[in-house]
Amino acid sequence: MAEALAFALFDTAIGRCAIGWRGARIVGLRLPESSEGRLRSVVAEQWPSAEEEAEPPPVVAEAIALVRRLLAGEKLLLHEIDVDLSRAPAFERSVWEAARRIPPGEVRTYGEIARELGQPGAARAVGVALGRNPVPIIVPCHRVLAGGGKSGGFSAPGGVATKFRILEIEGAQRAGEGGLFDTLPLAVKP
Repeated sequence: MAEALAFALFDTAIGRCAIGWRGARIVGLRLPESSEGRLRSVVAEQWPSAEEEAEPPPVVAEAIALVRRLLAGEKLLLHEIDVDLSRAPAFERSVWEAARRIPPGEVRTYGEIARELGQPGAARAVGVALGRNPVPIIVPCHRVLAGGGKSGGFSAPGGVATKFRILEIEGAQRAGEGGLFDTLPLAVKP
């Protein structure tokens, strides 16, 4: 018998989030919505069979604590959080694993990720894969930008504004360069 899907809501520096898990593995993370009611509605739609748990198991509680700390400004890699990405196609999993290797405070481009994967013409496919990321923050898709310093997209609530808010919390910069927000065009600064 398959393990039941469960979820919990938790507060962070950017608002109330939701985390979903099955057994000891994280299967999803939702960033803040416009209200808790909207967040609960999205969770019910995304994870219809999930039961809410007030006291998540220790491994999930630790994942929540790490996400909170990262969103409060600590420079943490979240590699130790066990996520279940097995239902996704191999290309998407490879994109998400590449994104997980980007340290907090740094950014890459879609093209750089595509080249890292040995598929230099796949920048657009990298963007599509990141848009399907079920565990933002844990798989830090916010750390991937379009070429030329453009923002690219961000499918989480709040869109690009949320992306830049998280990058600003992380003190993002390009490797070997100054602060990201010093060089962004005025129109995209958070």
